[in-house]
Amino acid sequence: MIWDVHCHFPRNWEDPEAQEHEKAIDARADALRAAGITRASLLSGGRFGLTYEESLTYAKRHEDLFVPSAMIDPDDVNGREVRRLHELGYRGLKMIGVRRPYDDYKYFSVYQAAEELDMPILLHMGVIGGGVDYSITHPRRDAAAAESYRRMAERGRMQGRDVSATRMRPFHMDTIANNFPALKLIGAHMGGTGNYDEASSVARWRHNVFFDMSGGETIERHAVERRLVGHEIGVEKLVWGSDCGNDEIADHVANLERIFEQVGLTDDERDRIRWHNAAEMFGEETPTFAAE
Repeated sequence: MIWDVHCHFPRNWEDPEAQEHEKAIDARADALRAAGITRASLLSGGRFGLTYEESLTYAKRHEDLFVPSAMIDPDDVNGREVRRLHELGYRGLKMIGVRRPYDDYKYFSVYQAAEELDMPILLHMGVIGGGVDYSITHPRRDAAAAESYRRMAERGRMQGRDVSATRMRPFHMDTIANNFPALKLIGAHMGGTGNYDEASSVARWRHNVFFDMSGGETIERHAVERRLVGHEIGVEKLVWGSDCGNDEIADHVANLERIFEQVGLTDDERDRIRWHNAAEMFGEETPTFAAE
């Protein structure tokens, strides 16, 4: 079984009004199931696309698969709104592109409510990607990259945004965990390229801090080359996420299995990352501890 903790509600970013949401969510569900995904935390509503209420309507088309998680802007959402989202049926939260550091006191009412309601929070870590990945390609030599660059420029995505990777660092999770020790926190992308040491340090000492392995082939390669999986970050602290389009999900599941082989994990350790860590986090399994 596999739990995908980082599954976005599908959206046509270039022409949102043209999307038929029923077909889009059904296609996402089909792609997840075909790749062997058992449960998927569906990140939806609020900041991007449909309203929270509308998103839940579509998620319920596949209640056996989707676990609703609300995309929130903590500058606009407080603890009272988190409680309303929980009453609607949301079981987790997602934050990205914040205007203050994650551990700013202004956001503490969100964390307090999430801790009380046992709602895990997925936090984007590091630089926000998308468009052209210059570590592996360039518009100068790649026609697909050139086309992607052209589309971004036409949409205005090339213009500056009030977003900073320094506000979304793993060390911010240390502050949050110290103040809200029962709150489950997931740092996306193993902390983000450039932040692996911070991620490893926080995961090492904070019980309810976890990291997902989403983020594409570069992060998957670093997971092995930099001895992150099972060495710098223990297997009990890792979960898996897709964070990609339908046509890439199965490839990243296959990459996960290759990582397991390269790192030499046991069957039990593999199942921890595939399923048990997330299932315990979202209350679908009960954590167990070693006996004396």
